[in-house]
Amino acid sequence: MKSFLIPLLLCCLSMTMEYAHGQNKKSKEVDAKTRLEAEFYFTEGEKFFILEDFAKALVLFRKSAESDPNNATAHFKMAQVYRLMGDQVQALQEISTAISINPDNKYFHALQAELYTDMNEFDRAADVYENMISSMDGTDEYLFELAAIYLFQQKYEKAITAYDRIEQYYGASEEIGTQRQMIYLQQNKLDKAIAEGEKLIESFTETDKYAVRQVELLLNNGMEKEAGVEIMELIEKFPQSARLRLILSDMQRKSGNVALAEESLREAFRNPVMDIDTKVQQLAEYRTLLSEDELRERALPLAEILTEVHPESALAYAVKGDLYQALGDRAESKNAYLKALQYDQSNLSVWQNVLQMLIENNRMDSVLLLSEEALEVFPNQGMIYYFNGAANLQKQNYDEAVYALEQGKRLSSANLGLVSVFNSMLGDAYNGAGDYTKSDRAYDAALDFDPDNLAVLNNYSYYLALRKEKLDKAEAMARRAVDGDPDNTTFLDTYAWVLFTQEKYKEASKVIEKAINLGNVSAIHYEHYGDILYKLGEINAAVEQWKKARELNPKAPLIDKKIAEKTLYE
Repeated sequence: MKSFLIPLLLCCLSMTMEYAHGQNKKSKEVDAKTRLEAEFYFTEGEKFFILEDFAKALVLFRKSAESDPNNATAHFKMAQVYRLMGDQVQALQEISTAISINPDNKYFHALQAELYTDMNEFDRAADVYENMISSMDGTDEYLFELAAIYLFQQKYEKAITAYDRIEQYYGASEEIGTQRQMIYLQQNKLDKAIAEGEKLIESFTETDKYAVRQVELLLNNGMEKEAGVEIMELIEKFPQSARLRLILSDMQRKSGNVALAEESLREAFRNPVMDIDTKVQQLAEYRTLLSEDELRERALPLAEILTEVHPESALAYAVKGDLYQALGDRAESKNAYLKALQYDQSNLSVWQNVLQMLIENNRMDSVLLLSEEALEVFPNQGMIYYFNGAANLQKQNYDEAVYALEQGKRLSSANLGLVSVFNSMLGDAYNGAGDYTKSDRAYDAALDFDPDNLAVLNNYSYYLALRKEKLDKAEAMARRAVDGDPDNTTFLDTYAWVLFTQEKYKEASKVIEKAINLGNVSAIHYEHYGDILYKLGEINAAVEQWKKARELNPKAPLIDKKIAEKTLYE
């Protein structure tokens, strides 16, 4: 409301001065004392009006009008107050009184028209504006309100006439031309709309906005041939217009000129003035529409141009990274993402993408370094703690892993699936830290959410077997993991080791033999097989398996001692 009162106040100050010097000849009939009294009430009313105490302002303006019946401005002020109080009918009565006293004040007529507009009496509002503009000097500015009313009423011819009159007074403007063109389109007068577009192009040559709009107008109305001629002329007039070249590229592609279309598109991308967001949007559309071969042939060159033209744009490198990622080129994708981070570290998805790639490549030192940097920028993002925790867990930094994973879990409480992932990793981390109670609690929480989480079933059962605790539970979980993935040699080894811990040696030997027969096994499989054979009394066979284990891992604890002494050490 304050912004409305300031111009009103300026207006009223000028009218207050007018009142003080006499509004018309009738004001001379009021004696000086009465006039001073009227002025006093008016001035006091203005104070309360500014303070938005409209009830008091209204009383004082009324007293001013009663003191001086010829005080038109007091009635004008009362009309303003009533309008602000929502009583348009009473406001209209007061402004009519003001006009009857002083019919030559344009502000009075303008308020009357506004009140008619408030009451949806648009014809009467238009009549007031028309009469005022035709009979009073300095009222040309109200042509804009008149045009708006005609436009709202869909009286298009009258609106056009009003805009023509505005142009006569103020000259050509983008707003007038655009409004006129819109009206012609509403009237289905396409020829006039096109002609208006040409006028806009000629009048405002510093922008290609109207050139682009003109071509789109022709295309949207099925005038492809005309659009083809027009766009070539416009490109000569606006050679730096990337948007026109984008439209040209699309037109050429639809007509089958793929090579020309690609060249036009590349010309658009080479334009440094073209908004990079538009270029990125084009590449994003390519990612969803094109095959992998087409992406490589058509999109990659554009991505390269993008980073050449915008060498310090993080967005350019980020979209290039996305494109290489879609093509499966992890190395180039990672390099592009890292380049993006050099220029802007505020894009969370870029951090996550590059961290994921480093995790996949087992670059844990890099994951630790980069995730620490990311946490300085995003200290409240659970996924960054996930990467940091995963890397610390892999590096056997168990205390650091526990801290990161607990932080990530807390920040991800709304995502139950992600919380379960954190719990599964916390089970491993707490076990490594020797806090078995918290480890079991974390594993149980993960399995409560997903009872078929095979990795948790395997790890939980294996650690219980190593501790020789809850072996029945460990066996059930290990069997469930194997049932879920029967050819997983890691799961088979865990199941065999749980059976071994339960002294079910024959069953354990069958399971570990299946794992070894599947191939792709590690030293621990052969060592466990040897331990099982030893318990079955097959000492020499056990030693042979331990030797195979030593070949794969010479540094395995106790392996040399087992072989040398032909004895099982645990």
